[in-house]
Amino acid sequence: MQRLLPGPGAEIDDAELAATYAYPTGLATPYVRVNFVSSLDGAVSVDGRSGGLGSAADKKVFGLLRRLADVILVGAGTARTENYRGARRPTEGRDTPPPIAVVTGTGNLDPQSPLFTDTAVPPIILTLGSVPAQQRERLAAAGGDVVVLDRLDPSGLLAELDRRGLRRVLCEGGPGLHGDLLAADAVDELCLTVAPLLAGNDAGRIATGRAEAVPRSMSLVGALHADDTLLLRYRRNR
Repeated sequence: MQRLLPGPGAEIDDAELAATYAYPTGLATPYVRVNFVSSLDGAVSVDGRSGGLGSAADKKVFGLLRRLADVILVGAGTARTENYRGARRPTEGRDTPPPIAVVTGTGNLDPQSPLFTDTAVPPIILTLGSVPAQQRERLAAAGGDVVVLDRLDPSGLLAELDRRGLRRVLCEGGPGLHGDLLAADAVDELCLTVAPLLAGNDAGRIATGRAEAVPRSMSLVGALHADDTLLLRYRRNR
């Protein structure tokens, strides 16, 4: 893997890669990093899943971002489509992997899915009181840490994570949750892998949401290159 920015192009080792993607230190509030992969023509999936866009470099950075995070935030639709399971390796500075925090307004999750059955730490289920109590109890009985919030907006979600001391946030989608975070100006950093592929399908964008959302200015702070794949890192302009 070769660094294009910052500095002259040069091969980087695993230690340099980890330093490149390190979160800011001394966080007093959640820092939200969003990670997506996209084709050259903007598709976020092939045959309905993001795996068709992956590469060895993308998978390496994907795993690293998880190891650097306190929590992995994901929408329920993405968790179902991608058949989520628990993270494998411990978070840097902790003895356990980061929990998967799933946002669901309906509670439509399968208690028998790997999210519950193949994990070292309980998934955090962020949901609403409007979800029937029996459904919430089923998820709790399966090992889920079920949290009932008044609203599933970015402010409420991040406040709950902050309350738990989970401030290094890695959001893995989907596009709806990403769009909500953008609308709330809650995205601090975007890691975008550009796959060398023209998908040519009807897959959506990396963010969807309200038409009135205000565009957010970002600065390119890092670029890596490996096997025709670009791994870009953008930080929000304050």
